[in-house]
Amino acid sequence: MSNPNPVTHEAIRRAPKVLLHDHLDGGLRPRTVIELADASGYVDLPTTDEAELGQWFTEAANAGTLERYLETFAHTCGVMQSEDALVRVASECAQDLADDGVVYAEVRYAPELFTEKGLSLDQIVQAVEAGFREGERLSGGKIRIGTLLCAMRQNARSAEIAELAVRYRDHGVVGFDIAGPEAGFPPTRNLDAFEYLRQQNAHFTIHAGESFGLPSIWEAIQHCGAERLGHGVRIMDDIKIDPDGTAHLGRLASYVRDRRIPLEMCPSSNIQTGAANSIAEHPIGLLTKLRFRVTVNTDNRLMSGCTVSSEMAALVDAFGYGWADLRWFTVNAMKSAFIGFDERLDLINKVIKPGYESLLTEGDQHPSER
Repeated sequence: MSNPNPVTHEAIRRAPKVLLHDHLDGGLRPRTVIELADASGYVDLPTTDEAELGQWFTEAANAGTLERYLETFAHTCGVMQSEDALVRVASECAQDLADDGVVYAEVRYAPELFTEKGLSLDQIVQAVEAGFREGERLSGGKIRIGTLLCAMRQNARSAEIAELAVRYRDHGVVGFDIAGPEAGFPPTRNLDAFEYLRQQNAHFTIHAGESFGLPSIWEAIQHCGAERLGHGVRIMDDIKIDPDGTAHLGRLASYVRDRRIPLEMCPSSNIQTGAANSIAEHPIGLLTKLRFRVTVNTDNRLMSGCTVSSEMAALVDAFGYGWADLRWFTVNAMKSAFIGFDERLDLINKVIKPGYESLLTEGDQHPSER
């Protein structure tokens, strides 16, 4: 049976989607960067032309290493040093995601990056939460935003940020993360923070297996207790493929799959940082085939010039996915969110599944759903 609803980019944009890995300081509108720079006296932008600035961010992020990729954030963080700027950026983030058809998103940021002009960590969190609530309201209630507070793994503030996340967990903060360069800064440097979070029954994910290999993933899970893996693409190092295509999973890869540990995969970003060569060669194809708990994410919409819809469209082009596959990615993400079970179930049954129902036909059902 042919599907009367082809999987086009515009149709994907209308479908309900869930986003788990998106950085607030990596998703600004170029025009907003320029206007905030002008208002705050920030003079280090490479250009004040909107189109040229957007292109500059994408090209600069295409350097092929995580370290070079991270350097682009000096400019976005540089213009986000006031409460008004944080409110605006968070509000626009919620609106932009809602316009892309995202119904639930977990957006992360590192409060310690916005203290250069004297803001306290509490002021920063309160401003961002105010912005997200404003953005939700201006989007007509089409989206719900939960926030993740990041500690920068190269600094020594993870315990402080973990306590901040717990302090605001009834005010929009749904979890914790560590971000920044992996090499030389293993997750185990932050064991005190993760132990505290577990004692407080708080949720956390860990950037692991992006630019560094299996030891990063193993430490994140087995030493730190990560509930999800930010990126996790290097889990492929523990999977052997025979010439006939048969896959053999090592013990760590088997553990990740067996335990249904979610992988927050960001295809375009991974190509920019050198973690994958192309969308068609991205590990997401094999990991999806092997039924890992794969989710599709943006990482940094400004730097990668992407949206959730464009990421899904690229996967459709590369792997021939249909509506059932996109629904599977979406339900995976919603199941893996850090909000309560009843809330997740409500969104799955009342928003996501009905949203995909009209897009699916019997002939487009996933093999596991036939």
